[in-house]
Amino acid sequence: MLQTEFEFTLPKGYLDADGILHRNGVMRLSRTMDEIVPMRDPRVKTNPAYATVIILSRVITQLEGIDEVTPTLIEEMFACDLNYLQQFYRAINELEPIAEPDTPTEVFAEESLDQLV
Repeated sequence: MLQTEFEFTLPKGYLDADGILHRNGVMRLSRTMDEIVPMRDPRVKTNPAYATVIILSRVITQLEGIDEVTPTLIEEMFACDLNYLQQFYRAINELEPIAEPDTPTEVFAEESLDQLV
């Protein structure tokens, strides 16, 4: 069976207005529409980088203790958590090789290439 949802833990966590830290969540695999729909959003037309915020708000299905993950919530995350989520998104959707923690990318790429040959 194909795994379509993946658990994650944010490096720092989302700190809500009440000072509660939320670190654990679930992200689902992206569908084509998840990447197309944001292109229609006026915020993306003025700032193409904003597409990432909208896409992540669509594919994050759970964040502990949060009712709904919205673009505004993603905007309020710490930069390291946004970076983590972008990398996690790319990895689970197989948009780039998954590097092992503490493994230089070059070494991982060479090992992956060796496996293909």
